[in-house]
Amino acid sequence: MRSTVNRVLLALAGLVLVVVGGAVLAAGLGASVPSWWPWDGKTDVLLSGADRQRWRDDGWWWPTVIAVLAVLVVLALWWFLAQLRRGRLADVLVDSGDGEGAQLRGRALEGVLAGEAEALDGVGRAQAMLTGRRTAPRARVRLLMEPHAAPLGTLNAFADGALAHARDSAGLDGLPAEVRLRAGKHRAERVS
Repeated sequence: MRSTVNRVLLALAGLVLVVVGGAVLAAGLGASVPSWWPWDGKTDVLLSGADRQRWRDDGWWWPTVIAVLAVLVVLALWWFLAQLRRGRLADVLVDSGDGEGAQLRGRALEGVLAGEAEALDGVGRAQAMLTGRRTAPRARVRLLMEPHAAPLGTLNAFADGALAHARDSAGLDGLPAEVRLRAGKHRAERVS
């Protein structure tokens, strides 16, 4: 999700900058521009003296400008901090008892969780993702339920089976999990 949002935002920002920059450059070089384009010559400026002082006496102008700029700064900071946050947990720190510890690959534990969940009766497909810290991971699991499955029974079987096995094998005190169940579609039965 994060990479898709990044690509879309970067593409839009890049497109706007290329179009506006190219048009300003073309006007500055003396190329013909449309009649509605605000700059049409080499000596034109971005904001004239009258434009810069137009709203100086209006009480709403400066608070509006500052509010818009503050929102843009907050959005830019949020986007920047989202880049630093890792979505997936790369590894889990396992206490080996000798004081050293061991590292368990996060993808391996995710694969085991998903594999055991798919083996449950009533689960068509499972996806698992680990988030959180190395010493305190959290699991996000999506289960695609088959039409005949009982959600409560499947959820209890997952918690007592796959989740408990993952927690015990990694030597964790707890492994909080967010499990999302989704009903799978089934074909209509033919009656003859």
